[in-house]
Amino acid sequence: MRRTALLVSTALLTALMPLAAARAADDPAPTPVDRFEGEVPFASQPAEGIFTWGSDSDDPPTLQLADRADAPEGAKVLSGTYDISGYGGFTHDFAATEPAHDWSAHKGIRFWWDGQDNGKKIAFEIKDGGANGEASELWTTSFTDDFTGWKQIEIPFTDFVYRTDYQPVGGIDHVLGLTQMWGYAVTLPVGINGRFAMDDVELYGKADQALRASVSTDAAVYPVKEGGTASVKVTVATTGSAPIDDPVTVAYETTGGTAEAGKDYKAVSGTLTFPAGTASGATRTIQVPTLKDRSAEPAETIPLKLTVSGAKAPAETPQVVIDAHGLPYLDAKLPVKKRVADLLSRMSLEEKAGQMTQAERGAVGTGGDVAAYDLGSLLSGGGSTPTPNTAAAWAQMIDGFQLRAQATRFQIPLIYGVDAVHGHNNLAGATIMPHNIGIGATRDPRLAERAGAVTASEVRATGIPWDFAPCLCVTRDERWGRSYESFGEDPALVKSMETVIQGLQGRANGQDLSRNDKVLATAKHFVGDGGTAYGSSTTGSYTIDQGVTTVTRQQLEAIHLAPYQTAVDRGIGTVMPSYSSLDIVGDGQGPVKMHARADMINGVLKDRMGFKGFVISDWNAIDQLPGDYATRVRTAVNAGVDMMMVPYGYADFTAALIAEVKAGRVTEQRIDDAVSRILTQKFRLGLFEHPYADTSGASGIGSAAHRAVARQAAAESQVLLKNSSGVVPLKKSQKVYVAGSNADDLGNQTGGWTITWQGASGTHTTGTTILQGIRDAGGDATYSKDASAPMTGYDVGVVVVGETPYAEGVGDVGNGHDLALSAADQAAVDKVCAAMKCAVLIVSGRPQLIGDRLGEIDALVASWLPGTEGDGVADVLYGKRAFTGQLPVTWPKSEAQLPINVGDASYDPQYPYGWGLTTVTDTPKGGAATLRALAVAAKAAERAGADATGRNLVTKARLLVQARIGQSITAAVAKPFADADHLLLTGRYGAAVQKLTEAYQAA
Repeated sequence: MRRTALLVSTALLTALMPLAAARAADDPAPTPVDRFEGEVPFASQPAEGIFTWGSDSDDPPTLQLADRADAPEGAKVLSGTYDISGYGGFTHDFAATEPAHDWSAHKGIRFWWDGQDNGKKIAFEIKDGGANGEASELWTTSFTDDFTGWKQIEIPFTDFVYRTDYQPVGGIDHVLGLTQMWGYAVTLPVGINGRFAMDDVELYGKADQALRASVSTDAAVYPVKEGGTASVKVTVATTGSAPIDDPVTVAYETTGGTAEAGKDYKAVSGTLTFPAGTASGATRTIQVPTLKDRSAEPAETIPLKLTVSGAKAPAETPQVVIDAHGLPYLDAKLPVKKRVADLLSRMSLEEKAGQMTQAERGAVGTGGDVAAYDLGSLLSGGGSTPTPNTAAAWAQMIDGFQLRAQATRFQIPLIYGVDAVHGHNNLAGATIMPHNIGIGATRDPRLAERAGAVTASEVRATGIPWDFAPCLCVTRDERWGRSYESFGEDPALVKSMETVIQGLQGRANGQDLSRNDKVLATAKHFVGDGGTAYGSSTTGSYTIDQGVTTVTRQQLEAIHLAPYQTAVDRGIGTVMPSYSSLDIVGDGQGPVKMHARADMINGVLKDRMGFKGFVISDWNAIDQLPGDYATRVRTAVNAGVDMMMVPYGYADFTAALIAEVKAGRVTEQRIDDAVSRILTQKFRLGLFEHPYADTSGASGIGSAAHRAVARQAAAESQVLLKNSSGVVPLKKSQKVYVAGSNADDLGNQTGGWTITWQGASGTHTTGTTILQGIRDAGGDATYSKDASAPMTGYDVGVVVVGETPYAEGVGDVGNGHDLALSAADQAAVDKVCAAMKCAVLIVSGRPQLIGDRLGEIDALVASWLPGTEGDGVADVLYGKRAFTGQLPVTWPKSEAQLPINVGDASYDPQYPYGWGLTTVTDTPKGGAATLRALAVAAKAAERAGADATGRNLVTKARLLVQARIGQSITAAVAKPFADADHLLLTGRYGAAVQKLTEAYQAA
């Protein structure tokens, strides 16, 4: 019976087979990829196999090789069921240990699909180039399940497009070469309880020359001054660089656009011919002359239509653009205010909405939508980088996007932004500074400014004029995954570190912004993001990030708002609101998302504080506001958000904003205010005169001079919490046993926001680990990560432990993280410290709970996240520099104490805010009488405004008191000690010494 049924089915299928499937006489025989007869196992890399995947545990489909009497080929088919909420599908990867497959002889790929007529699109992608199937380029297309029963789906390779929304390795060469193929994947539909069956995946047909030969132009846009001639280079190229087999012709003509033939340019037309045998890379040039009419006017476009035969045509029509000229806003001699007013008066509502829109680079592909939507800004999110990830590639990419903006009417340049939060951290090879928590530990405002200056110069040298930094959050609960982005828990400390703004931007009046080593800075996240309550977050599995900050108005002013007034006074160019909600006790509003708080953005920031820059939203933050999309757009814009970061939703945002203005729900005055603020910063940055990258400073990226600043910052950020028997500084003559998970891991010591958003363990950029720093310092060091190597014969142990990288809410305590050392780290500490004198370094973004091991540890160092320069850590370990760092946050005894901060009524930490021992040899000596004398002198310095003297006197008193306290830190000691450091930072030097005296007396 089964045989009969199979024969009937086969006959029926043959009768129904489309003519397109018939094999031409000169076509190569089809090449099987999958027969699903059991020849390919269910397995994953590095072995060859079929495997499933999905966004959560329920989303991967179920798969089986099922016997089907109606199988189009053989006896079995691949079948399965699915019910997907996020995303899910299956993949066939070829073996990573074997050579990739060559599909270049064929026209396309085809397979049989058992249609369910559900009307859903099914994505089909192939994997090209790279190291293996999970590190290859993804090229995608789709088909619609709008049929019933078996149907052969044929997909020519020319139908596949490069995926811009996701690439495992960020792309290789963006060319579908077909000579190194690693398999295929199927993404199943979302939102239905479905089933599927598939059979006989094979390569078919003869390769079309148009697949391996393509015609391209050297640019998509050709700006030219009025009266000049544009030269459009047309190139034919082949995959593998072989000569073309058949002739390629390119007919061209100037047609359409906003320029007028005969008046603005001379019309041209003709045909270029590339004969058979032409070498790959051959070029011809088309000249398009423009004409002078001596009138001031906006830019005008001249599309050059290309009709290609014998090769793949360019993806888009190149455009010659006659530059805007003679208009007042183009006159660099005019005041910025007049230039802004002139340009604004000429812009349409659609152009203004575009200026208020920021898209992700990955969303716009090669950039055609920059002009289509008049986009004002692009950004790179964390880990969104060009391929290769080099300074030159960054500059080339951004120049390509800026070129697109030249095709708009007024040629308003883009402002490109990036999260360079501790150096140009998306760029491999850049100088990575300690995270802000470490900079706060240095208590060195001049060093903070220098670190900002290094970051600015490296960022601007890659063509980027805007940095989403610094974070002015005041961290109040170290369970927060963004703790390390804060300078500390005391607003006075945060304010003192805002010299970084001058490092980034230059002078407060903005006159330095057009320099090639300065960038526009961003104060974030306004306001109160460091004060969210544990358990208040409603974002995914986050526990505290993006939660609710509940404060009295006095607490809001004193703790969270204070740093923003300083930033405004320092001339900060942009401000980013927080994802979090603000609940001001007694105001009757309850928790309100910051992007909706007009009282804070318009009322406090812009009106009361006098902020003149523009407000940029956080990533897709409007999606967290209540109401439908139009309501969210209206709410945020009316609240004072001037530019919306809508990475992949820019088309929806601009359409909604325009509709809201036309409906009268957002006023044109509000739009004009927002656009004026944005244009002002673009003019101040000099982007109209110099939109493209000035790479003259690129040689400084990762340079010795820049790394020297990072090395000093790493050294000054080290906080010596305990130093029994003077274990540190180490001596070069000592034999040192080094252990711990973070001793030799560059990724762990750089932390999150490094190369990728979350960061990663291992080596992903250029730098020096702490272990290498110890060896560079001349240390005689043996390394055993898990402390399993023999321990006899060593003078001292150095155990480097702590956290692995994370960012934002992903790192929240309770979201897969806690404040305890890992079991492996605990074991390493226990083993080494039991066998010899030991120094324990904690590399982390926040304090770690170490109290139960303090007795066995001789020296304890809070290393924070020191960046790429492990030599700086070694500098203080070996005494090249003295330990001078101080705690920027309170170090708790237990998680139950959190939140715990300087100024709390109840305050009994492991180590108080401001604690930091020193290895300076001439530490102050004396007792109560000495403190009384220091108090008198400090008060005199305060009255005289002698800040440097006052700070020096308080430091002497602090070191004297620390020497008396030792490790006997009680609540009676800790509270006045911490209060003293806050008083020091607020310039009350006499009161600071008095508080230190209280701590001395309580010890």
